Amino acid sequence: MAELSVSVLTGISGIAAADWDGCGAGENPFTTHRFLLALEDSGSVGGRTGWHPSHLVARLDGQVAGVAPCYLKTNSQGEYIFDHNWAEAYARAGGSYYPKLQCAVPFTPVTGPRLIARDPQVQAALLQAMAEFSLQSDLSGAHISFCTEAEAELGAQAGFLPRVTQQYHWLNDGYASFDDFLAALSSRKRKAIRKERERAQGFGGQIVSLRGDRILPEHWDAFWHFYQDTGGRKWGRPYLTRAFSDCLHDRMRDDCLLVLALRDGQPIAGALNLIGRDALYGRYWGCVEDHPFLHFELCYYQAIDWAIANGLSRVEAGAQGDHKLARGYLPTRTHSLHWVADPGFRRALENYLDRERRAVSEEIIEIADWGPFRRSE
Repeated sequence: MAELSVSVLTGISGIAAADWDGCGAGENPFTTHRFLLALEDSGSVGGRTGWHPSHLVARLDGQVAGVAPCYLKTNSQGEYIFDHNWAEAYARAGGSYYPKLQCAVPFTPVTGPRLIARDPQVQAALLQAMAEFSLQSDLSGAHISFCTEAEAELGAQAGFLPRVTQQYHWLNDGYASFDDFLAALSSRKRKAIRKERERAQGFGGQIVSLRGDRILPEHWDAFWHFYQDTGGRKWGRPYLTRAFSDCLHDRMRDDCLLVLALRDGQPIAGALNLIGRDALYGRYWGCVEDHPFLHFELCYYQAIDWAIANGLSRVEAGAQGDHKLARGYLPTRTHSLHWVADPGFRRALENYLDRERRAVSEEIIEIADWGPFRRSE
């Protein structure tokens, strides 16, 4: 019989990149060792951020067989699977919701592997370890954010409560060009998008898409100012530090697509994407000048252009944003899992999530009916 054990790492540097990525983490840019290490080395997690690395590593006969990016959380910031009302209810009942265990990629509402292993038995062991670690550490529970659908099914079988939310994704239906994509839309929506692109591209400068060595340090300087402005307005303070951009440049610039609007050679707006094996992931946007529809052009239309040109199957445009629907991004289910130690709170949460899943499913169907695509005869 193979001996299976699970341990906790308080830093991703405690495991070799080849061992971590070799479990399957390297198949998604956000779960790679280099991305998670960039978060830690830059001070974007740890310290007073509320994200304290507690990664799980499963070993079979001493060999790494599975991993899970986990954090002790002392708040619910930067998760995008919102449980603030759960924390308030827990506190009203006299309990302490924090700390909790969060299996997630910080500040990144992107679906990807969380129980990262080739063997379902190892994935089940990681789930069990999360619950046991929560009990041993007197945590309120363990939560897995933006896991895959298959992981959600496995977690439900293991006693975790499944939650369904939704995002907007653009799907590549074999389009050869942006015009080919537009041809699939209704006439009114097609004309509206063309007008938006014309207005946006007429801002008085040029739009460039940069990857790898074409991204220069000064481009990151400009984008940091954009990100600070957006982050300050959305969250009060940016989640990521300036040093994180340097880490991206040093270790992951080939994984990055930076779309910039330049006026007289100077960036005035930009959108940062990360490139996956089969998807483009839109992450951050910001500007120092406001121009009509420039946000839509840099974040959505340029991303579609690039995905088509590079044969990617989809563009994931991040959390929320009903305005994405009119631009061809359709509602898509996202999944999370939740385990709580208190039996009474678990029963209440289970009832709530049952109702919520039905409501989200109905909402997705209704929203999709309002999409911009031509209806089949």
